Amino acid sequence: MESYLPLIIQLIAGAVGGNLAGKLMPKLSLGSLGNSLSGILGGGLGGYLLGMLGLGTDGGMDVAGIIGSIAGGGVGGGVIMAIIGVIKNAISK
Repeated sequence: MESYLPLIIQLIAGAVGGNLAGKLMPKLSLGSLGNSLSGILGGGLGGYLLGMLGLGTDGGMDVAGIIGSIAGGGVGGGVIMAIIGVIKNAISK
């Protein structure tokens, strides 16, 4: 179970990051559910990319690992939500 904990933290932080980005950029917002789902996707991808770059957690649950999971998930969630929002707006025009 402990090996899944960083992923769970990244997914939750991604959902929070997606919703926060939706509040900060209302023109790109996908609604609460859309922001959460795209944030979860972005949180997982953000954590995965950080791991590939050697900046993510290696399964350790120390303070730095938890902060890295939160930061990677939150930023990834916000970025993916914004990208999907831009694509949605471009298609709807």
